[in-house]
Formats: sequence, C-alpha cells, structure tokens
Amino acid sequence: MDGQGPHAGRRLGDHRVAGHRVRGGGPVSAPACISPFDVVDGQFEAYNSQNLSAFMTFYADDAVLADFNGAITANGAEAIRARHEKLFADFPQNKAELMARVIIGSRVIDHERVARVPGGDTFEVAAIYTISDAKIVRVDFVK
Repeated sequence: MDGQGPHAGRRLGDHRVAGHRVRGGGPVSAPACISPFDVVDGQFEAYNSQNLSAFMTFYADDAVLADFNGAITANGAEAIRARHEKLFADFPQNKAELMARVIIGSRVIDHERVARVPGGDTFEVAAIYTISDAKIVRVDFVK
C-alpha cells in the first residue's frame, strides 16, 4: 500500500483520524450521521435531566405532538417548549424509565414508565417518534 489512497493514514487503532476521511495530507470532517436511535436517546436523556434547552435541540421547528388518534396536542417547537416548560416546573422530579425500544426505519417506538414524583404513582405510555434529517418531526403517544 503506497499511502496515497482516500483512506491513507487511517489505520486500525489510530484514533487521531477516527470518524474522519483523510484526503491529501489532513483529516476532513465527515458529515455527522445521527441515527434515529441517537436522536431519541438524546431527547430521552434531556427529558429526564429536565434540560429544556438540550431537549428542544432534538425537535424540528415544525414538529408536532399528537395522541394516537391523531389529535394534535402541540404544534411547533414553541408549543412543545411551552408544554415541557410547564411540565418540568409542575413536576421537578419527573422521570421516565425506558421499558423497551424498537427501531423501524425512521421511527423509534419507546415503551416508558413515568413517575411524576419518586415513589409516587406511575403510568405507562408508548411514544412513537418519527425522525427526519436528524430531528424529531412527530411524536404520537399511546396512553
């Protein structure tokens, strides 16, 4: 191997260029490929830490939240932000526990158990996330 090909300089275990393509003499950042799993998992972690700013980075500007029957409960990022700002203020110890996760193409289906207060009553919900361009564009909830 002469070291002049598109992967020159990239060797197994060479973490200096991991995640990058190498052209010419230096690394060139590859476009980020964020999977639907990563999007939903990041959103789930931000939800549980009640980090509203981080939580909102996972939603498209025109995202919608809906009941499983199709009724829209929040339309657009600002409505989603307002809904969760109130939720986090009303229930500062709210946590969701992931019971199961299924990924089918651009959809992620989470089965969650939610407790508004530690040791309090819980309820279960299925959240069906639709992902496009590494953002959540729709969530349908089955309660």
